Amino acid sequence: MFRSVTKCLLLTSPVSAYRRTMSQSSLAGKTAIITASTDGIGLAAAEALGQRGAHVVVSSRRQDNVDKAVSLLRSKNIQVTGTICNIGKSEDREKLVQLTVEQCGGVDILVNNAAVNPYFGSIMDSTEAVWDKILDVNVKSAFLMTKLVAPHMEKRGGGSVVFVSSIAGYQPMQLLGPYSVSKTALLGLTRALAPELAQSNIRVNCVAPGIIKTRFSSALWASEDLVEEFKKQLAIKRLGEPEDIGGVIAFLCSDDAAYITGETITVTGGMNCRL
Repeated sequence: MFRSVTKCLLLTSPVSAYRRTMSQSSLAGKTAIITASTDGIGLAAAEALGQRGAHVVVSSRRQDNVDKAVSLLRSKNIQVTGTICNIGKSEDREKLVQLTVEQCGGVDILVNNAAVNPYFGSIMDSTEAVWDKILDVNVKSAFLMTKLVAPHMEKRGGGSVVFVSSIAGYQPMQLLGPYSVSKTALLGLTRALAPELAQSNIRVNCVAPGIIKTRFSSALWASEDLVEEFKKQLAIKRLGEPEDIGGVIAFLCSDDAAYITGETITVTGGMNCRL
């Protein structure tokens, strides 16, 4: 009698449920490329995927950043490979994929996280060079990375691609016009790619973070007054952390999301940006 009750309690406990969920979401044997992944959301995504068993391939434009990220992830018993990569250069993209295939045997997951924002000001004052840089890295390079890995995913029987957009893709932010437009483009790219790559059993989804406390977004939360204004728009009265996004990305790459493709999940703490 006591053993039966104990077994029942274990099976219905939150801890037991969590362990079963982790088991169901296991990414053991999978290989994941995460671009711009040595800090912020990219690093959080690498950690979340790695904790679920994936071998993660991280990259940055600077070797010292790669070394620090690799050391951190290995200290958490995560299988990781690190390399230098400027995602805006075709030769670097090709080397990143080639290295992954050679060292890990293939590619199952791609997280397109790399982004730049060299301009802050009125959209009408933005230059052609600004638009070229933002669209080249934030949109074109993300597509070309997807195009590079898709054949390798197909060889493995399928895969998962996740684009990292932004709430600004739905509601453009003042003084961040070109960047916001590039993030809107990723919403469309997700929808355009999903039906075509579904034929190869590759799912394509997108995450649109709200205000997340990263070095990249520091201009948005460095001021306490600005933070308080943002909090007024939030149902959850705090700014997001990179880990809040990493977990959602890991979910989208797991079998728990096997019937989800062409979708964007907004992770904003309840900030209104769409119905």
